[in-house]
Amino acid sequence: MSAPIELWFWPTPNGHKITIALEEMGLPYTVQYLNIGGGEQFTPEFQRLNPNGRMPAIVDPQGPDGQPISIFESGAILQYLARKTGQFYGSDERSRTEVDQWLFWQMAGLGPMAGQTHHFRQYAPAMIQDQRQLAYGVNRYTNETHRLYGVMERRLQDREYLAGDYSIADMACWPWILPRHQGQTFDDFPNLEAWHARIAARPAVQKGKAIGADLRRDLGSGGKDAEAARSILFGQRGR
Repeated sequence: MSAPIELWFWPTPNGHKITIALEEMGLPYTVQYLNIGGGEQFTPEFQRLNPNGRMPAIVDPQGPDGQPISIFESGAILQYLARKTGQFYGSDERSRTEVDQWLFWQMAGLGPMAGQTHHFRQYAPAMIQDQRQLAYGVNRYTNETHRLYGVMERRLQDREYLAGDYSIADMACWPWILPRHQGQTFDDFPNLEAWHARIAARPAVQKGKAIGADLRRDLGSGGKDAEAARSILFGQRGR
């Protein structure tokens, strides 16, 4: 039995990518909860793992040379875990390249754009008094998320998963498909809806998605706690 991987985590789509992968791959792990609304990502201990101050990050006590290794950025973590276990990453260079394309597409497109949609639709209304200032941001990112849903819809027209077989690319994308929070509806995307349901039915996905569910908070709500969390999350500058 391998020593457990230490996962620094908070229940967001980026965090759930890793819990899902760890469950799918059958790797033992422990969870170090990192309250990003409380600023715990800025502690010196975590900054040594990730100088960017974002979760998730992992520490594998049995790295490639038998020594501990720490990794940040969810895409890099997924690639590392897939290489470590030989799972969900294709069996040759051609299939791995196919997986990489869709993994990087998620990292560069779906995640950032859907994240901005969440910001302008859920969080910014509690921060800006004149709601007219939000209209452009809401429309811009809601439309871009719709476009990205369309990219997946076309891709899934003749296949069950993004890169052929079920892979870390699917694990990366699945947590970010949240139509209700993103101003979307599956009515426009039947192939995407079927893909989403297919993955949601996997026991490992259900278990990974449940990690930290009781810690989720509505950062778009009123109250001093939510206001303080928004200030920490959305008021950061270079230091």
